[in-house]
Amino acid sequence: RSVSRTAASVQLSKYTQPRMSADGRKSTAAHLKADLKRTDNSSGLRQLQELLDSVLNAERGSDPEALDWCKWLLAGGDGFDDFCRTVRSYDNATLCGLVWTANFVAYRCRTCGISPCMSLCAECFNNGDHTGHDFNMFRSQAGGACDCGDGNVMRASGFCSRHRLKTGENVPSVPRDLLLMSEMVLPRFIITIIQYLRDGYTEPESAADRDLQKVLQQLDLHISFLEELTKMGGAMRTVLTKILTNQQTFKELSMGQEENVYAKRNYEKYLSALKSSGLVSVEEKGAGAGATDTPAGEDQDGLQGVGQRKRVKLSSSTKDPSIMDSLKHKCFLEELLFWTIKYEFPQKMVTFLLNMLPDQDYKITFTKTFVQHYAFIMKTLMKSHESDTMSNRIVHISVQLFSNEELARHVTEECQLLDIMVTVLLYMMESCLIKSELQDEENNRHVVVNCGEALLKNNTYWPLVSDFINILSHQSVAKRFLEDHSLLLLWMSFVSFFQGMNLNKRELNEHVEFESQTYYAAFAAELEACAQPMWGLLTHCKVKETQEYTKTVVRYCLETLQMWFDAIGFVDEPALNQLTFHLPLHRYYAMFLSKGVRCQGLDLDSLLPDQEMLMKIMVHPLQIQASLSEIHSNMWVRNGLQIKGQAMTYVQSHFCNSMIDPDIYLLQVCASRLDPDYFISSVFERFKVVDLLTMASQHQNAVLDSEQERPMLEGALTFLVILCSLRVHLGMSDDEILRAEMVSQLCMNDRTHSSLLDLIPENPNPKSGVVPGSCSFEEMLSAVADFKAPVFEPGGSMQQGMYTPKAEVWEKEFDPIMVILRTVYRRDVQSAMDRYAAFLKQSGIHTGNPWPPYKERTPLHPCYKGLVRLLHCKTLHIVIFTLLYKIWMDHQNMSEHVLCMVLYLIELGLDNQVQDDKVEEEHCHDSWFPGTSLLSNLHHVINFVRVRVPETAPEPDTLRCAESSDGHASLFSAQVFSLVAERRRKFQEIINRSNHEASQTVRPKSSSSRWLPPGSPPQLVTEILEIRESMLSLLVKLHQKLSAKQNSLSLSWLAEVDPAHHTHGDGLTAIERILAKAAARSRHSKRCLQEICGKVCPPIPPKKNSPGDKKSMDKEERRQRARERQQKLLAEFASRQKSFMETAMDVESPETDAVMDMGSAEPLDSEVLYDCVICGQSGPSTEDRPTGLVVLLQASSVLGHRCRSDTPKRLPTTDEEHIYPEDTCGAAHDVRLSLMQRYFKDSSCLQSVSIGWDGGVYVQTCGHTLHIDCHKSYMESLRNDQVLQGFSVDKGEFTCPLCRQFANSVLPCRPGRGMETGAWHTPSNKSMSTMVNEVEDLQEQLGIFPVSVESNLSKEMESVIKDIKNTTQKKYMDYGKNPGSPDNDFLFMYSVARLYANSIHHVTHSNTGVCVCVCSLCVSDQLFHVLAMHMRLYSIDSAYNPWTRLTQSTYCDDERPEVPMLFRDVPSLLIIFILTMPQPLRREHFTCVVKVLYSLQYTQALAALSIRFSREERLAWSNTATAKKNTPNSDKSWESLLGHVISELTKAKDVYDTNSEETFVLSSSVWSPQSIEFSLQHFCLPFLRLSCLLQHHLYGDSLPGCLVEEEFSLLAGCLGLAGSVQSSAACLEWNLNAFDLISQWCSEVIARSDTPTHERSCHDFLASLQSLLVQDPQWAGPRLLHLPDNYNTIFQYYHRKSCTSCGKTPKDPALCLVCGAFVCLKGHCCKQQGVCECVLHSQHCGAATGIFLLINASVIIIIRGHRFCLWGSVYLDAHGEEDRDLRRGKPLYLCEERYRVLEQQWVSHTFDHINKRWGPHYNGL
Repeated sequence: RSVSRTAASVQLSKYTQPRMSADGRKSTAAHLKADLKRTDNSSGLRQLQELLDSVLNAERGSDPEALDWCKWLLAGGDGFDDFCRTVRSYDNATLCGLVWTANFVAYRCRTCGISPCMSLCAECFNNGDHTGHDFNMFRSQAGGACDCGDGNVMRASGFCSRHRLKTGENVPSVPRDLLLMSEMVLPRFIITIIQYLRDGYTEPESAADRDLQKVLQQLDLHISFLEELTKMGGAMRTVLTKILTNQQTFKELSMGQEENVYAKRNYEKYLSALKSSGLVSVEEKGAGAGATDTPAGEDQDGLQGVGQRKRVKLSSSTKDPSIMDSLKHKCFLEELLFWTIKYEFPQKMVTFLLNMLPDQDYKITFTKTFVQHYAFIMKTLMKSHESDTMSNRIVHISVQLFSNEELARHVTEECQLLDIMVTVLLYMMESCLIKSELQDEENNRHVVVNCGEALLKNNTYWPLVSDFINILSHQSVAKRFLEDHSLLLLWMSFVSFFQGMNLNKRELNEHVEFESQTYYAAFAAELEACAQPMWGLLTHCKVKETQEYTKTVVRYCLETLQMWFDAIGFVDEPALNQLTFHLPLHRYYAMFLSKGVRCQGLDLDSLLPDQEMLMKIMVHPLQIQASLSEIHSNMWVRNGLQIKGQAMTYVQSHFCNSMIDPDIYLLQVCASRLDPDYFISSVFERFKVVDLLTMASQHQNAVLDSEQERPMLEGALTFLVILCSLRVHLGMSDDEILRAEMVSQLCMNDRTHSSLLDLIPENPNPKSGVVPGSCSFEEMLSAVADFKAPVFEPGGSMQQGMYTPKAEVWEKEFDPIMVILRTVYRRDVQSAMDRYAAFLKQSGIHTGNPWPPYKERTPLHPCYKGLVRLLHCKTLHIVIFTLLYKIWMDHQNMSEHVLCMVLYLIELGLDNQVQDDKVEEEHCHDSWFPGTSLLSNLHHVINFVRVRVPETAPEPDTLRCAESSDGHASLFSAQVFSLVAERRRKFQEIINRSNHEASQTVRPKSSSSRWLPPGSPPQLVTEILEIRESMLSLLVKLHQKLSAKQNSLSLSWLAEVDPAHHTHGDGLTAIERILAKAAARSRHSKRCLQEICGKVCPPIPPKKNSPGDKKSMDKEERRQRARERQQKLLAEFASRQKSFMETAMDVESPETDAVMDMGSAEPLDSEVLYDCVICGQSGPSTEDRPTGLVVLLQASSVLGHRCRSDTPKRLPTTDEEHIYPEDTCGAAHDVRLSLMQRYFKDSSCLQSVSIGWDGGVYVQTCGHTLHIDCHKSYMESLRNDQVLQGFSVDKGEFTCPLCRQFANSVLPCRPGRGMETGAWHTPSNKSMSTMVNEVEDLQEQLGIFPVSVESNLSKEMESVIKDIKNTTQKKYMDYGKNPGSPDNDFLFMYSVARLYANSIHHVTHSNTGVCVCVCSLCVSDQLFHVLAMHMRLYSIDSAYNPWTRLTQSTYCDDERPEVPMLFRDVPSLLIIFILTMPQPLRREHFTCVVKVLYSLQYTQALAALSIRFSREERLAWSNTATAKKNTPNSDKSWESLLGHVISELTKAKDVYDTNSEETFVLSSSVWSPQSIEFSLQHFCLPFLRLSCLLQHHLYGDSLPGCLVEEEFSLLAGCLGLAGSVQSSAACLEWNLNAFDLISQWCSEVIARSDTPTHERSCHDFLASLQSLLVQDPQWAGPRLLHLPDNYNTIFQYYHRKSCTSCGKTPKDPALCLVCGAFVCLKGHCCKQQGVCECVLHSQHCGAATGIFLLINASVIIIIRGHRFCLWGSVYLDAHGEEDRDLRRGKPLYLCEERYRVLEQQWVSHTFDHINKRWGPHYNGL
């Protein structure tokens, strides 16, 4: 043993050079561990300390060596990885606790969550059962941690399988020696980190942020190592917790040893950093904490020490001085947190601290430490430059701590968490206070926050407020808060900082220069810092037991309000032209009142102050309501747009229930308790319309311009209606409120589910999905609305699933008042009315222009009965009477809306009767009306009224006093009315009443004193009007006026009326309904009505009209005329537009096209005329001035992506699935071409295949034509047009001048006549052989193709060919071995024609009927012409002309021979022949070519079939054939032909025998004659389809449509191949002996098979021969990939998948929906030559058309050439909505219809036409 000891000491002596081999370290660690395990371990300890001193030296910085040493030491001689595994096996954690940072994808389930902040990692979510729950996926903003397993935050039913079983609990206990070394080594490791942090820190004044970053970078490895340790599980976390919280170890290590200068220096730095950590810094304390004489430097913003005074008062008022003092640390954890804060929360440190949380002891200690540092966090946050990042990191930590109720309660009790939070918030806000200028600007003592400060503008307070809201959500904590009166007082003073902030002053002269946007900050601050904590507290005041809390809060609110009124110097009138939307104290008061009455059974009166205080309280909320009206009347227009923004935000859905709702409720409370006359007159005075309420036809208004009078009057009346009819806080249940809110939003517009959720004000709990109360959002929605599933028009915009109100909702529940209250934009009110009118019209209830319907209200809560008195007060009745009179007399500034609201008020009064106490009757002598009841006042007739009129305008209908027979009487009954005087009087009265003086003393004894309102201008004279009307009679007269009938209401009408019938309708209906109600409720009214209706006399307006009235009548008439003129003009426009559309549609219908192109209807020699859509001239296309067709050329690989099978390929969503691209059409053709090129001559190979499946050019047109010179000038004008276009003019792109369809080239139309119908179409009866020879002669004529010397036309044709070539990429044109040879060009040209024809076939086959034939007719004719001309420039060498080999027995031998006829692509040959023969081609020649080629195609079919037979079958068939060979017509029976082919091919050794056993025994079933016939027909179909299409284009035959079974016979019939249904062979016509020709074709194949010598190459060759023979021309239509139903399947697999080319996880991953490739969108990692990966892939996969699904956004983007567009999403949620960027995170499902539309647009190449929003991508996608 001693030996080993010495060995160890020898090794230890080497540590002075710590660079040591791994083995050395390993053995040392093992020795040390053995030593330390002894009972006497002092020497081991000493050696370990020496070793650590040399290894862990903070001065050396972050040293990987040191880390390595630590790993070996911790493992104690084992490998570190083994050690980790061992420790993990002792993991006893029952919580998940996975920590994530920003942008991580996590889940939140509201069904399982107890705290609203609960979140789960994807693994725990997917392993738990959340089916049917309300969950969503979200991208973490600030980071978070998984709560799985934590019963305090979520219900156990939601735990995942791993954490539900608590596997951690039965883990064996940890052996003592396993973690022995860790306990010894780690403290030293941690102090090294701390010393390093101390040393690196310099005070922020001198340090830039990057210095801090540098320090942190060097520590990166160390902190990552700590993180690694925390992930080892519970056992290691326990050890770490012990170390971090051990105070003894901290004491020993913190100061550093005596001799260590470095440690000493950084300890001093640490102490100086601590000094400034308290709320009140050390210097301030020195200056005397209690004294107000603080250093002058501390005064902020020259506030005369206001902020300072507050601050000092504060420091003495908090209970616990420790909040103010600087920090003292007792353990590592505290200091680590301190440095974490100082360094502004580096991500790695945060993650480490959070990773430790599953350890319960750590959690408690850490939370306490966090609270202890709270004030310091706030100070650092305020100084930080990166406050956003820092805020996120703070919340990342605090949300983990404070969401747990038990923990929050514990800390509240032990560490005064609430005091700390409130103090810290107060302290924070004090830094930005300014003097309030509300009311009394000079002597105002109130201070408010300055919304322009960074603190508010950047929401820096957000983390602290959000923590506060979080802890208030726990009942136990909230109760503590509500019970602690000093805290409540502090909080109220905090709230009062926001009372009256962001004051607006109305600009009266100049427009404001700079529009400040501070209002965002103000609204956010009130919502977050005041309203949300208020809602949090209110949720705990639900039951009777909590009455005391409400009383306390209300008491403090009133006290603080009183202090506020005193501070701003408020007496009774608000200051003019000032407006603040922020009255949080009023709103606290209102909401607690409402809660107390509604839930806690409190008596309202016990919570209300005296009348005087109520009068004050009502002033500012009323001021806001009046200002809203002023803003909408454009009175604040000089303040800029921002004031409108404020008015909108105030009523917007996220703010309304914390702002306008409490304000209106408070006004309702005031109205129900104050004198109604006083209240009503205040309203009209605030709305500045007092002067308007006079019977005189003219008046002067001191404060309003005349155009503002009407909107202000409408505003005042609407406000009164809202005030009297809104029941949100006056008795509606939660369900009723939710229903009303939902109905009002749906009536404005149809809504998507998510926008509805967003628009309905949150009922306190933020977005809990279920609104508290019995009824859930979903149930309510299905009760009031119908779901409109999204509809898809292929050309239309993508629609979302919408909810629309049910019919009975429109009928019974539509409430215009609620709509007016909730609309942000005034146009929404109109929209709701329009929709309502449309519904009435549709259901036949009412056809005209309806008025807003009147809605019955829920009964009032008994406490608020006083509100009804508003409707039964004389002041209101006088106003109503005056307005009815003015409307009847057509005074100016009256409107339908005014009448509507007046009637609404009357009806409300009739429906809400007041229990009359007959108190008011005593002083009725000075009033207009005898009593206050509306019902009795309705029929009260008013005879004379005194008015004040300007002297200038003599009232014609006045009565001078002297004229009256009885002067006194007339004087007494002449009413005069002045609101202002009335209001002053009442106010005085109330004040005096509250001063306990006799109320009588003030009331004027005679009416005379009220004639002159105080301060009225002297030029007004008093006159008396004779009226002699009652409200009832005015209503009847208005009815007559509206209906324009003399006696619109007959006597009989009253008898049969039924008020219920009159719910919907216009003004007439409303008046009838009111009269009916009045008659039904009072016999007296009924009698009066009968009298009035009995005196059916024309309503003669009293005396004659004044000139003013005359003017207004004229004005009305003029308006009417203008309206009529406008209508006329509009109608004219509409008819023009209609006729234009009809002509435009004609151009596109195929029949007219056929006529235009074929000229079949015209005389023979007529030329085809074209209309130029630019210059409008019509004429033929000539050599000199050619006309062209507007076309879009695009490269396309759609057909190349066809597969054999009909079912689309599946998108892989696991590692096992793959997509194989080899079986696509494009790939197969490439293989075929390269095989041929190995054995045959290049030029003939290129004629034998068709390329262009990948990257061919597709041509389409809108059918409009233009002169080519017009087009050039059009392009010039586009080039100079600076407007932003979605296309690039330099690339030749433009939109068709007529239909705006996208295009990029012009195809010249060939000059000349229409076809000479007769000659070209007559079927001939020449024999087959003659025809064959004629065709051959025609081909010889190639040389003499008429090309006129350089004409304009030929130039244009050249240029269009150039366009076509430029459309696709180079690689798609060079297929030959020598690039650029004419052969390549030749191949490319005919592939354009072939692709063109084929695409049409595919498009027409995909169920769209006519969709392409429209453009095809005219394109094809011109396109074939251009291509033909181009191809004839390359004459075909007659020796190689395939025609000869098709029709004669020839034989040629060559080193590299031609491709055998059996290998050639027949459709390609057809197109070559057609394009190379002189145009126009005669019909008979075309048919001849088709017949000859059909024979070849048929023979190929036989050969291909024979290879699929087994040997026995081949033998059998060839025998049958030999028997039949000599029968007549044997050349038209497939049996004999098949046998002949087999016997010919068998001549060559091994054509059949290579590997037939394995591959070609495809089916075990025997071939029946039927199946053979079927497969032969199947093989020939593509050729027949193509021929038919060509015939259709060349000769205008119609294309037949038929069933699949009949297709073959029908096509054969069309082409003139005389066949019958039964046999495909019957269609054959041979011009030579069939058997000889077939033998010759077979011999070409056989000839090749004899040549190769080597065994292997021979085998290869035979294999290729077989594969060339077995060609299958049938391909299924192109399909996009098959996608999974649930989007989550795609998302989970791909969003973390690494990119194949760069190996990183892309920031924006995307998938190609055509081939399934996984690409990086915008990824710089995969750029090649400056082009990003998506663009590259689109070029490679789709010839510059790409369809990509963006994984993180669920949307699809289309790349087309140099442009791209957002197409939309094919995944929708359960409510038929897209979720772009996955913001809502609800489960998404595949919408089949949308996906079909996408596929349809891809196949038909119509992306360019249908999608409108294109932009350039500059290769950056």
